Amino acid sequence: MSSDGLLAWMGPILQGALTTVEIALLAYAIGLVLGLLGAGARLSPWPALRVLGTGYSTLVRAVPELLLIILLYYAGSQALSAAYAALGGDGQLAISGFATAVGVLAFVQGAYMTEVFRGAILAIPRGQLEAADAYGFSRASRFRRIVIPAMLPNALPGMSNLWLILVKDTALVSVIGFEELFFTVQQAAASTRAYFLFYAVAGALYLVMTLGSNALFARAERHVRRGQVGA
Repeated sequence: MSSDGLLAWMGPILQGALTTVEIALLAYAIGLVLGLLGAGARLSPWPALRVLGTGYSTLVRAVPELLLIILLYYAGSQALSAAYAALGGDGQLAISGFATAVGVLAFVQGAYMTEVFRGAILAIPRGQLEAADAYGFSRASRFRRIVIPAMLPNALPGMSNLWLILVKDTALVSVIGFEELFFTVQQAAASTRAYFLFYAVAGALYLVMTLGSNALFARAERHVRRGQVGA
């Protein structure tokens, strides 16, 4: 009976796994951009930007992701509906589970990426930046041609770790009933009473994602470290 139940639920479970990957990829991509902006703000010569960058990375990392998800999904939907009503609209507006997942996880990823990128940029030998300035590089050219290639070898281990954490954190979205991998497995287990079987399947799928991601990041790190001593 458990085998029949597994076969019946395998389609929705795989669809949930695909949704999990979609959420993680979108949140990670947005988090990368936010992290670069945050690191730039933290290293800025302007005090106001430094305060803004420090406040973002510190405050967001201090609040649990689960709380942010619940706040955005419920309180955010209420605020959106109130604003819509104030503009003369009729009816309720709601933030979707997918938008909540991507928005919150990207926002949190950006805060952690800020610190990863800041540390990686600070590890760049000062002489490389001074040489770029001496050759008349613009800020944009220096960032694209000097800073990014030089910081990637130092940033990739942290970026890999944050990606793995992000994949697992997508399970938090199950609290608002969004049908990603973990929520679908919960439904399947409750429906069939085959709890061990379905949670084992979920663990196996997360493991596949993790091992595949590790292989990709290891290859990327070897690529950016080519030519370095000991690489």
